[in-house]
Amino acid sequence: MSRLAVSLRMSVAAVALTLFFPCAGPSWAGSPQDEICDFKADFLLGLEDYAAAIALHREVLHAHNDNALAHYHLGFAYGMTGRTSDEISEYLVAARLGLAKWDLFLNLGLAYLGQNESQKAANALQTAVKLGPDHLEAHFNLAIVYQSQNRLNEALREITAARRLAPEDFDAANTNATICAEMGDAICARDIWRHIAQVAPDCTTARINLMILNQREEQVRQSEPWPDFSNLRTQIDAIRTTQGPR
Repeated sequence: MSRLAVSLRMSVAAVALTLFFPCAGPSWAGSPQDEICDFKADFLLGLEDYAAAIALHREVLHAHNDNALAHYHLGFAYGMTGRTSDEISEYLVAARLGLAKWDLFLNLGLAYLGQNESQKAANALQTAVKLGPDHLEAHFNLAIVYQSQNRLNEALREITAARRLAPEDFDAANTNATICAEMGDAICARDIWRHIAQVAPDCTTARINLMILNQREEQVRQSEPWPDFSNLRTQIDAIRTTQGPR
């Protein structure tokens, strides 16, 4: 078997979109961080009625085009319907209007990944990490991007930060191990995969990766070049879900 068996990263790659429900009508006073969006528009977004949410957010923005949060939510709805270019455009408008939310830049980074814009994804996710240093999602996805760019020292730094926030997160641990393997640190990779296999016996990923690692180390013992472990990388899947109204 030449490829890593991976599970889709739904919990970490997923969006953390917070919806605000005012008691009265919408207001746009104060900084972009203090803004609220339209109750009905966000309610529809929370119900995952994206077509209706898009229509109503457009109405909100027709009357108040400087509402950064409404641009963000409209972009999110576009992303959920596969309109990635429109999604990115709305996120960029929200950012230009001054909205500084870590999850805005997380979503922007994931959208750029969907467009194979690796460096733009890295830039957005760097901002997500800066704004939300205590969020696993930001560090994890930035590590994935760095790994795809062969910036392995930086990838290791970010996945280490992610694991400090969630030591028993198996997706982060698996990514940590694949980075170690690519860096030639088979001992580190083996220790991590063995730990996953011990504490999560139903997780087949670690056992398969251990088998691949052992096979490739045998190649080295037979005087073959150190193999390319880049095909062990975790899949990048920009899966978006709402976190439900708060």
